[in-house]
Amino acid sequence: MFDTATARAQSVNPWHALWALLIGFFMILVDATIVAVANPAIMASLGAGYDAVLWVTSAYLLAYAVPLLVAGRLGDRYGPKTMYLIGLVVFTAASLWCGLSDTIGMLVAARVVQGLGAALLTPQTMTVITRTFPPHRRGVAMSVWGATAGVATLVGPLAGGVLVDHLGWQWIFIVNVPIGVIGLVMAVWLVPSLPTQARQRFDIPGVVLSGVGLFLIVFALQEGQSHGWAAWIWVTVAAGIAVMVAFVYWQSVNTGQPLIPLVIFWDRNFSMSNLGVATIGFVATGMILPLMFYAQSVCGLTPTQAALLTAPMAIATGVLAPFVGKLVDRSHPRSVVGFGFSLMAIGLTWLSIEMTPATPIWRLLLPLTAMGAAMAFIWSPLAATATRNLPPELAGAGSGVYNTTRQVGSVFGSAGMAALMTYELSAKIPGAADTAPQVEGAAAPLPEFLHAPFALAMSQAMLLPAFVALFGLIAALFLLGFLGADSAEVPAEPMEPYDPDHELYWADGEDEYIEYEVEWVDDTPDEYAWDDPAAEIAGADTDVLGSVPGPAVRDDEQWRRILEQLLDEPSGNGRSHTRD
Repeated sequence: MFDTATARAQSVNPWHALWALLIGFFMILVDATIVAVANPAIMASLGAGYDAVLWVTSAYLLAYAVPLLVAGRLGDRYGPKTMYLIGLVVFTAASLWCGLSDTIGMLVAARVVQGLGAALLTPQTMTVITRTFPPHRRGVAMSVWGATAGVATLVGPLAGGVLVDHLGWQWIFIVNVPIGVIGLVMAVWLVPSLPTQARQRFDIPGVVLSGVGLFLIVFALQEGQSHGWAAWIWVTVAAGIAVMVAFVYWQSVNTGQPLIPLVIFWDRNFSMSNLGVATIGFVATGMILPLMFYAQSVCGLTPTQAALLTAPMAIATGVLAPFVGKLVDRSHPRSVVGFGFSLMAIGLTWLSIEMTPATPIWRLLLPLTAMGAAMAFIWSPLAATATRNLPPELAGAGSGVYNTTRQVGSVFGSAGMAALMTYELSAKIPGAADTAPQVEGAAAPLPEFLHAPFALAMSQAMLLPAFVALFGLIAALFLLGFLGADSAEVPAEPMEPYDPDHELYWADGEDEYIEYEVEWVDDTPDEYAWDDPAAEIAGADTDVLGSVPGPAVRDDEQWRRILEQLLDEPSGNGRSHTRD
């Protein structure tokens, strides 16, 4: 039987924890796009050239993308709450440093530190959701998380324009300080401390290989357009890919604890969700560039006015997120993804058709709203599906891979769109491609006779993300089981403090969910014991274990009744052993 004297439970309302985590998550994603509108003001204030000021954004994205794989695994090892708090402190302190910078070099250095803090923070948000929400409630939580990611990316340019116009460019960074302090206090108070992995040697070779490989790839993609895609850019990309191949090989032969256990890719849901999130990362980043250029150069809008065009997208995503979350909870998340990507491809094609010199602004809002709705049907189902089958102790590793894939997809989207815009402008307006790299600053107004060819170039460039969105539809077909084989079960790894003598239980009351750590005792009767406790932990694709009010459990007889309920309950409400 269970020794109730040693049974411990931590009560946590996961919604309180989620709102606390989303403060930091929203802030770091806004900072990825907020600088674009401020670049001209930074250039004038610090006396920097255009190439130098581009690194204010590039340095942040580079420092953000490269450590994500490692950051997810650090959360598994030291606890997601610990790594989240460290990341938030680093990010907040670096934000103050950015606001006080008086040279471009100091600002770029501060942005690197900011990116490192953001990388430590990001995977932990998804990990905590996976481990504090039971599967049948996780869809709404992931919808809020996904909507936050989508809305933050769109809000960045708008917030940047307002702050720069009224307070100065320094405030796009300084505003993070009070928000970060509030987020820190809330996280300390509301985010639970979760069990960590059994201590093993950290995979240093894996850290080095993944860091070098990702750095080379992301750096080359960011610099490719500025250097005309010279030969050394392609050599750098090839070298980065070679290093990442070496990283994957090392992970496959590492007999200890690899940085990224490749077994997580046995799960079709996880693999296809990563393809999907790379696709939406590409699409969401790529579509902004031609839209902003068209709005400013053809429609004559200011940067802030152009940024307002993204408001319908953000509103549609935020409003629909709870509805989509409930839909995800009632049906498998993957059933929603195909609709979202189909709607996104239609919306982008519609927007491309509308991008002419004679189109009134209000007609642009219709396809943009459709695209915002599509994002609501993409972000949250992908996030919920990605971690659906992963055991809790691999949630950090899975989150690290997922967020790295999203970020690399965004980098590909930015680089690919910049290259296509250059090509289209060269074809439609000879000589205009010389100005194409300046996609981050304010676009200069064009003479009226150039409006038609410029609009045509931007319209045709918008078809690239529409085409790429079809890859997300292909991923959805795999997830739906129309293509490919069934997911394989992902084995669990030992965790502390229950390795191997503790077991992890889900239970839920009316207002809170409780993660139980119950000591496993050798004399447990056979009829109440599983053959392999660790294998049961791996059942992440299961429903909640029943409605068990943890604090009320006091004696052995009550424990016996609880276990009997857990083992006998049908799969609709209890533990299900089937996998999708």
